[in-house]
Amino acid sequence: MRLGFDVGGTKTDAVAVAPDGEIVARLRRPTGWGADAVVGTIADAVVALCADIGHAPSELDSIGIGIPGQVAEGTARISHAVNLGIETLDLGAAVGPLFGVPVRAENDVKAAAVGAFALRRRARAREASGSLAYLNLGTGVAAGIVRDGRLWRGARGTAGEVGHIPVDPRGPRCRCGQRGCIEALAGGGAVAQRWGEPGILPVRDVFDAADAGDPTADGLRRDLAYGVAAAVRILVLTEDAETVVLGGGLTALGDRLLAPLVAELEASAAESTFLRSLHLPERIELLPPGSPAAALGAALIGATAHEQEVLAHG
Repeated sequence: MRLGFDVGGTKTDAVAVAPDGEIVARLRRPTGWGADAVVGTIADAVVALCADIGHAPSELDSIGIGIPGQVAEGTARISHAVNLGIETLDLGAAVGPLFGVPVRAENDVKAAAVGAFALRRRARAREASGSLAYLNLGTGVAAGIVRDGRLWRGARGTAGEVGHIPVDPRGPRCRCGQRGCIEALAGGGAVAQRWGEPGILPVRDVFDAADAGDPTADGLRRDLAYGVAAAVRILVLTEDAETVVLGGGLTALGDRLLAPLVAELEASAAESTFLRSLHLPERIELLPPGSPAAALGAALIGATAHEQEVLAHG
């Protein structure tokens, strides 16, 4: 039995995964702030999940943790998880000894890519083949890439960081210092900042205002669609990803997000025979709302103690 955790800035999603890859238990907990609180959140969830499945923690095979920030490959050492109040933390040393179980960690978006691949393959009863790009549209924009069932991190772990690729030299300034990055156009945080109106769900407010005819909101929505379309094109043109799965908080908009995105892709394809040949709109899928992709991917990654292969049987 393997446990997987998706540690977010406000909540932690946790799953127990049987040897055949089936999720047999799931729970959510508020995420604490700071290293000690994050470790406490994970530890409490381990105990609760084990109670649900009727196993002692010592009987677990592994624990995998998806978490924001940078993760040293093949370890549970994280750094710069600023949304959690963590500068550096070795989750292996902090969590493993509590239960006597091996612990692995991975960046949350990369973990979600692994989980999305596994869920899609399981739903279609396919073997681990082909490639998938998971494009996370949340406060920021980033992607994870799976090639033939294996997570591809790149030489220094930055494969998939499409959010900081400039696509509009006259676009808004990005927090990375460049101008016109995909994230500056399509990241929820950037859209909210440019909108400038208070709200619990500012991107939804932008879409509502655009539907009501507000020209500023309509421009922000068009920029968002342009940025996401650029990310899709980049992922397909550089990786030839068979499928680009869209996930993250902005995908709760569903068809309201998908419609302008498809329209943007179709408009660019109308000007290019080459782009038409890629059939980009047909290669996009939305991750179902509430999907446990990141927690599942973390569980699968956690089971790989000696190599990066993540989906041989998961």
